[in-house]
Amino acid sequence: MIAIDGPAGAGKSTCARLLAARLGYRFLDTGALYRAVTCRALWNGLDPSDEEAMAALAERVEITLVAGPPMRVVLDGEDVTAPIRGPAVSNAVSTVAALPRVRTAMVRQQRAFAAAALRDGTGVVAEGRDIGTVVFPDADVKFFLDADPRVRAERRAKERGDGDVASVQREIEARDKMDTERDVAPLRAADDAVRIDSTGKSEADVLAELERAVAARAKRRGGN
Repeated sequence: MIAIDGPAGAGKSTCARLLAARLGYRFLDTGALYRAVTCRALWNGLDPSDEEAMAALAERVEITLVAGPPMRVVLDGEDVTAPIRGPAVSNAVSTVAALPRVRTAMVRQQRAFAAAALRDGTGVVAEGRDIGTVVFPDADVKFFLDADPRVRAERRAKERGDGDVASVQREIEARDKMDTERDVAPLRAADDAVRIDSTGKSEADVLAELERAVAARAKRRGGN
């Protein structure tokens, strides 16, 4: 089990997906689960801050991560890979993710995903914001991936085709504040996480760092 945490735009999803492919592991994009719940809530006209309604929704929706490339997210039988990355969901997902009962429901799904993979003899690379601290605290290798807020905003704006980088940066910084200050499972690096700053580094550079750390961990375990 490999856990990768970090803020928005740090490159977690891309690097986790690439690392999983390189190792032959399954990729668990936990953020996609929260985004799918948020997407359904918005489509149903629910208030994202209504914990009771959101918890009930999180319990009943069916979310499937379909291996790619590219990975697809299927919500109640409908492909929502594109909609969950839109600005409406991005603006509301941190509110949903801060709700304790929603997090409880999502953690169960995340652990079920990993358990199924492990039963099949397959490792898992999971990325999110509380993976190494809450969801999989016993992960074999933990990472905390970060980058300068401006760089993260530029990356996210490029993904969206949005030319207003300053606006995206404000959005990211607001998300950072909500994620780090929430009462339940706040964004932070696990004490034993390998910290990587991806500012000024290519995806290949970061992937190489991840692979070196995983290989070093495997070597240490083999020597015990």
